Parts: sequence; structure tokens; C-alpha cells
Amino acid sequence: MLGDISPLTRRYDQHERVLSEPMPFLFQRKTGTSHRVMNSQTIWRVLNRLCQSVAETRSEFAGFTFTPHDLRRIFATDLVNNGLPIHIGAAVLGHLSTQTTRGYVVVFDEDLLRHYQAYLDRRRAVRARDEYRPPTDQEWTEFEEHFDKRKVELGACARPYGTPCSHEHACIRCPVLLVDPKMLRRLDEIEADLLARRQRAESEGWLGEIEGLDLTLSFLRDKRARTQRFARKVQLGLPKSRRDLT
Repeated sequence: MLGDISPLTRRYDQHERVLSEPMPFLFQRKTGTSHRVMNSQTIWRVLNRLCQSVAETRSEFAGFTFTPHDLRRIFATDLVNNGLPIHIGAAVLGHLSTQTTRGYVVVFDEDLLRHYQAYLDRRRAVRARDEYRPPTDQEWTEFEEHFDKRKVELGACARPYGTPCSHEHACIRCPVLLVDPKMLRRLDEIEADLLARRQRAESEGWLGEIEGLDLTLSFLRDKRARTQRFARKVQLGLPKSRRDLT
């Protein structure tokens, strides 16, 4: 350990071939009289040794490992589950889209309700007391049912609470659709159907139909690529074994 606060040091970027500004990097080691940032391979080896040492006394953990990037996911989950708005978490992590951050965060239903109640409490603290009242049982039921209605064939809808579907349930084209990795095969089936329809449209000369099908296909392929990318990442909880990642 380097103490409560890591000393400021620079990190050389092999890709950009530049040194960073002095920052308190988490993983450092002292070499001679100076501190240097540990590279990802060194951190990976340290994590693997820790996992192996745990497996020596807990056989059920044999074969499991973490990657350095898993620490980033744990950090993102801890931020959001402790009340930080996800768009601020995205800024902290350097993500251009909150959708990327969603792939890092594990949020459970009870956490969602707890954060919503905390949000209401903060709002009430700065407004006149007579402007607010405790939610009724019916209102809480409607709140919970709203999230049940987000469940769709391909996964879940991430639209804001209390808002209707603004895309007329055209989920493939909708940017807030979160595809369940288990439904990737269903995406392949939908793509095959779209391609068959496109072939028919070409033979009939339906140019407007072709344009619409091409747009839908582009959305489908983008969602499939994004879901496959997230599905390859280690999920939080028990880490995956390396053989499960191949």
C-alpha cells in the first residue's frame, strides 16, 4: 500500500506516446526513489495470484479470475448504487453515452425503489411540506407495475419512469431497448426474416420498403454487436473462469 493518498505520478501512454498529467494513480509501485504506474499485465498477474490464494482454502473458487477492467465496473456500480445519477457516473468514467455506463452497472429492483424514495425525500426537504404527501399504496403499485411493462420480447425498455413508449413499440429501432444476451438467437431470426422481406421488395420494386428495411437492419446489427460486446464481459458477483470467457 502507498498510504492513504497515492503520490502524484505520470503514466506513459504507449498508443499516444505521451506522458499524462501528474495524477494519484491507484496502482503504483516504488522503483528506486520514484513511483511508477503498474501496467495492466502486472495488475492482472497480481489479481490472479490473489484469486489462486483464495482458491487454496475455498475450492469452489478454483479457476476464477478478475481482470483490471472489472475494478472499473465495480467502481461504476458502487457509484450508482449509492445514489450518484448515472449521467454523472458516465462523466466520471469518461463515457460519451449513458448506455455504455449501463453496461457497467448492476442495479437491483430494491436499489431502484430505494433511490427513488431518496430522491423524493431530497425534493421534499427543499419544498413546502404541504406541497407533498406520502404516496398511496395504489401509487406504489402503479410505480412497480410501470417497470413490469418495460419487459419486452428482446429484453427491457430503459425509457424514463412515467413516460409512454414514444416509438410505437418499434423496439428494434428504439435507442433505449436493452437487449437480453439470451435473445441474440432471436435477433438472428428477425434478421433472416427482414432479409427475406427485402429480397421480395427488390423483386417487386418497392423502393420505399427497401429503405425502411435497410434502416431496421442497421439498428438490429448495431444492437446485436453491442449486446455481444457486453455479453463477453465478466459479470459482477462471482467472477467468471477464463475458460468461460473463450
